[in-house]
Amino acid sequence: MRIGLDAMGGDLAPIAPVQGTIMAVRGNPALKVTLVGGEAVIREHLGEYANHPQITIHSASEVIAMDDEPVPAVRKKRHSSMVEAVRALQAGVVDAVISAGNTGALMASGMFHVGRMQGVERPALTAVFPSVKSWGVLLLDVGANLDPKPSHLVQYALLGSLYCQEVLGIAEPRVGLLNVGVEEGKGPRELRDAYGRLSELASIRFVGNVEARELLQGRADVVVCGGFVGNVVLKLVEGVARDIFHEVRGAFLHSWATRAAGLIMRPHLREFSRKMDYQATGGAPLLGLDGIIYKCHGSSEARAFAAALDIAYGYLAKDAQARIRNRLLAASVVGDDS
Repeated sequence: MRIGLDAMGGDLAPIAPVQGTIMAVRGNPALKVTLVGGEAVIREHLGEYANHPQITIHSASEVIAMDDEPVPAVRKKRHSSMVEAVRALQAGVVDAVISAGNTGALMASGMFHVGRMQGVERPALTAVFPSVKSWGVLLLDVGANLDPKPSHLVQYALLGSLYCQEVLGIAEPRVGLLNVGVEEGKGPRELRDAYGRLSELASIRFVGNVEARELLQGRADVVVCGGFVGNVVLKLVEGVARDIFHEVRGAFLHSWATRAAGLIMRPHLREFSRKMDYQATGGAPLLGLDGIIYKCHGSSEARAFAAALDIAYGYLAKDAQARIRNRLLAASVVGDDS
């Protein structure tokens, strides 16, 4: 099993992807990684690991920037590190791909080169949120489909549930629908329609509507929404978490008394920080594509890439993709939204 890693994608590339690779192979002698990008700069940062038997380099001469238009960039920059990595997946040279680069371009590249799973109308971007009361929550979609049909939301629910079962080992994932209230009749028509369909879908454990304030409380393992709402939630949670930690840190440094209080609270604050640390989750899958592609946060550090490599390796080791594909077909959730 070999995983392709876009070494030029992300705000801290290529240092963070390369260092994350070194961390990952140190911890797993069975892991094989192909770093895709500028060969000279990758070798420079690999140092003594440049000739490591678990690490290979696939040269790519271009880079898709974070502000590039996704579809034109994928078409014009055919030799970019991201596109070369996904094409290697298509060709069977690698078994999974990880990138912290341009999200839209990664999804577009996946659609162009590996396509959708049979039965999937729209693949979904996902995000894994930390939770204060459980392992976390898988939110989808967070930006791929801004105007979803009810059938898309139902497919997202099934994809998320299958991923939690087959990859994360959660026997009966609780699936919720992000809405403005918990009552069945709340929200616009497409949400009400999706609610009815999810309630009748025997293959998932549907727990009803979930309000945004409940998202991090552990009420559901999978929460489904449209891409516009999901992207707003994603950025809001990241911004609030960042600002709260900044304010708390400043408050404890205000005086000698608050510094003393900070010393007393330090173990509890560290535990809370650990729970809310998105770097520890590594990355999240692009579900519905007919290939394993993980998206890391743009500001991922080395440990986030190491974590993503670890979870992608577990995905492959369990042969989960084939089971998800077969179970999705058996569920047959493509619906008529006319």
